Amino acid sequence: MTIARTVMIGERTVSRVGLGTNRLTDTRANRELLRAAAEAGVQMIDTAHLYTGGESERTIGAVLPELGEDVVVATKGGYREARPDNLRAELEQSFASLGIDRIELYYLHRIDPEVPLEESLGVIAEYRDQGRIAHVGVSKVTVEEIERAREVVPIVAVQNEYNLAAREYDDVISYCEREGIVFVPYYPLRGGSPALGELAAKYDATPEQIKIAWLLRRSPAMLPIPGTLSADHVRENVAALDIELSDEDYERL
Repeated sequence: MTIARTVMIGERTVSRVGLGTNRLTDTRANRELLRAAAEAGVQMIDTAHLYTGGESERTIGAVLPELGEDVVVATKGGYREARPDNLRAELEQSFASLGIDRIELYYLHRIDPEVPLEESLGVIAEYRDQGRIAHVGVSKVTVEEIERAREVVPIVAVQNEYNLAAREYDDVISYCEREGIVFVPYYPLRGGSPALGELAAKYDATPEQIKIAWLLRRSPAMLPIPGTLSADHVRENVAALDIELSDEDYERL
């Protein structure tokens, strides 16, 4: 089975292994990490308004002009509170921190139990209608919630936890695959298997590469975003695109 190396986000084609930046702070080394990631072929950089108190977005913004037009930055807002006024404030801060006028992919980070989903997404839809957001995603959602979201605004990406140990969103993955929505698993490297070490040796790979290869094989809609502060690990993660697990080894995991 040949594994697709790219996936479509709206009209953009991106490599299927991205970079998570929830620990990224504004240091010279981390700016260099972002440059190295782009050079290695990473085309999806995932961040959020709250990551490292805003430093993640600011660090990305500082080097974004150097990364090339192929790199898509996705960010998120509304993690703790998704009232319209709070979302607008976080959105405007994200524009300023990233140094851009248009965000390619913006997620509602969490559904606020105190605010109707339609109300929160209505604000994001306004920015999309103005051309300031290109595409919209949602995070930690069920199929029913995705369908409600799509009544408000087109949804191109869903970000839920999924890995070897956490597989509760199989139905969401199937839905996304069927509907042409990208599924972005967070915490993609968590979990393990007794077979990991053996398979890593068999494929001349690291256990982490095997985990990524398993995710890529799980669905063509999958776009893992493993987080790291190591350029070497970024290159290893991207190299997982070259690993094609056999049917038997995929089933073992």
